[in-house]
Amino acid sequence: MSEPQTHSQTEPQTAQKQSRSLVGRVAIWAITLGCFYLLYTRLDGAAARQGQELVPYLLSVFEKVNWLALLGLLIPYSFVFFLLDSVTVWRTVNWFNARVRFLDILPVRASTYILSILNEQVGKGAMALYLQQREGVPGWKLASSMLFLMFCEFYYLLGWATLGWWMNGHELPPVFGVIPMIAIGALVFFAIFYGYFRGAYLKGSELRNKQILHAFRKARLKHYLTIVAIKSPALLTAVLVYDLALGLFGVELTMTQMLGYLPVVFFGAGVPGPMRAVAITLWVVLLPDHAVEMAAFALVMHNFFIFFNAAIGLIFLRRTQRELFGRAQV
Repeated sequence: MSEPQTHSQTEPQTAQKQSRSLVGRVAIWAITLGCFYLLYTRLDGAAARQGQELVPYLLSVFEKVNWLALLGLLIPYSFVFFLLDSVTVWRTVNWFNARVRFLDILPVRASTYILSILNEQVGKGAMALYLQQREGVPGWKLASSMLFLMFCEFYYLLGWATLGWWMNGHELPPVFGVIPMIAIGALVFFAIFYGYFRGAYLKGSELRNKQILHAFRKARLKHYLTIVAIKSPALLTAVLVYDLALGLFGVELTMTQMLGYLPVVFFGAGVPGPMRAVAITLWVVLLPDHAVEMAAFALVMHNFFIFFNAAIGLIFLRRTQRELFGRAQV
């Protein structure tokens, strides 16, 4: 009797999960198609104002770029990001899960960049799977560490976006005026959130004891601040690199303007979808007077970064596969 009941309970749950997955995929593609449609209308209009067809106009922008100079900016930046990103993962795992050497984190973090071509969060999930297999840490606790990193990333981007607005808000589009209000709301939320996990109130609540929230239960304020401090040099380097690279596409921005724009665009880059469509669209919307140049710039910058990091991952892929599947067979 119990076996049919198990099947009857499992089937609706499976159907529900499949339905949510389908809705998620449809939403991602709807966002992507909407972005591409908006891009096409903006770019085609910009080309028409110059009396040209879109494709020849776009190609003419690419022809003017000094590609060697651009590679000289992007390749070192990719390695800087990779190293700092690996440090944040290493520190987080050592705080909340297991003692792991930095040199053991590097291969798995690099290899997950291959999956990040599809979605950055898929890459983080693969990293949790690898560490679970390697260190024997429960998967939910590792997932909580990945959630902790994503949580910190939101606040670090918001913090720098707020600083960029404060330094140069008058030169940014009016819509950026919501940034300080979002920042205030986020700080209030963090105070409530942190107080809850430190047991300041609702002491009888069982939610904080869930394994998926393990990292937040263990985290102190210094842990949040340390992750923000480690990741911040990567953003400041990105501001410099993106600003210099944009000049190669014939568009000039001040460093403080770029500091205002870039964290917002990086939020968009985190939205799943082909070719980082949301991030590319944001550049075009934010700088409509240079729509075609910004589309070319964004297409190169965001996709080079993804694929070059994936190439770094290929260097370490064999070792990662050997450790993951070799251990699984044992």
